[in-house]
Amino acid sequence: MSRALSLLRLAAGFAFVAALSTVGILLALLLLPSRVLRIKLGNVLGKLAGAAILRIAGVRTRFRDRGRLKDSFPAIYVMNHASTLDVFLSIWMCPIGGCGVIKREITRVPFFGQIYQLSGHPLIDRGDHGRAVDALGEVAALMKRHRLGLWILPEGTRSRDGRLRPFKTGFVHLALATGLPVVPVVVRGAQRAWPSGTLRVQPATVEVDVLEPIATHGWSAATAREHADAVHAKFLEHLGDDQRPLPAGP
Repeated sequence: MSRALSLLRLAAGFAFVAALSTVGILLALLLLPSRVLRIKLGNVLGKLAGAAILRIAGVRTRFRDRGRLKDSFPAIYVMNHASTLDVFLSIWMCPIGGCGVIKREITRVPFFGQIYQLSGHPLIDRGDHGRAVDALGEVAALMKRHRLGLWILPEGTRSRDGRLRPFKTGFVHLALATGLPVVPVVVRGAQRAWPSGTLRVQPATVEVDVLEPIATHGWSAATAREHADAVHAKFLEHLGDDQRPLPAGP
């Protein structure tokens, strides 16, 4: 019964995203001359899709200091990544005018991938470091020119067991290029609602803590690794034992 309900939730979610994406593709084509308007269209569609998927999955959310998302805009929002659900949490929570950074493989996903590609939000090729760096540089210039924010999952890929992985330094370099603060968004329990690498979707309560913005004007490229680790430490302070990294072996 649990498996059947999971498949039913997935089918309902796919149908909703397909229908919304079809409408979004038509609107995005009309807005092709303006990348900024397409990005904001993607934000609006993302809020609709994210809210619907959370409801279909039976996920309840509990926020602490959610108002900081809007109050700190524009900023670079960093969130931990332990579940497939995180994509929908991200597009739901991201403020209007926030760019989402996602791997290029997403374009292979029917409907969702096509609307994302048209939306103007940046796609990163993880297999080509040079192109990824160039793409982030282009994003930074776009953000500065149009006063946009950014939503990023700095672990780079989903955690297999829900435990926090090390952070990559891309968000640090974006902060240096834009001068924007970093806002940690700590998510607890998403791995129980939709475990990584499975089709098992089940009701759960997901807790989200939006931490205070971290000023970045004193950061430097030479100490990028230290800044990424310091933000990582903020997450460790707010995650439970089931999401903290296991101690290193002997």
